[in-house]
Amino acid sequence: MDPLNVPGTLCVLIGPPGSGKSTFAARYPDSWRVCLDTYRRLATDDEADQSATPVAAEIQSLLLDARLSRGLAVLVDSTNVFPHVRAGLLARARYWQRPAVAVLFDVPLATVEAQNAGRDRVVPLHIVREHHQLLPDVEQLHREGFAAVHLFSELLATSGALRCGTRR
Repeated sequence: MDPLNVPGTLCVLIGPPGSGKSTFAARYPDSWRVCLDTYRRLATDDEADQSATPVAAEIQSLLLDARLSRGLAVLVDSTNVFPHVRAGLLARARYWQRPAVAVLFDVPLATVEAQNAGRDRVVPLHIVREHHQLLPDVEQLHREGFAAVHLFSELLATSGALRCGTRR
């Protein structure tokens, strides 16, 4: 059974750029995924244009509310390393009375740096390192209010956990 394939669940991916979040998210139906990079690109033709983040966040909020209000699964594919960002996502889940789960990308920094270097859009190394240092631990995520926390390394180790619903 896939622990993330639960109707109405808000699944928050947490990890630095280059940790594999978008690759992981691609295993799920496209309609589940909300991603600030996508909305920045739609607003400015450049997903790295941080000036578009306020607009992207508004779009994300609208889609979160639309899906959670209908009891549909949502996968938040962004770094989510800052506690105030996670608090806002958890507040939305609470408002719609939906469970929130986290996937913590516990990928070693050297692996993250190597994967980031191989991406089409390389994020500056100091940002990757800063985001890696900001990663919370499992206990912190439980204290924040996540109903369940899954380590990426453990999900990879269980073959069935990554066989998900049909892509749309």
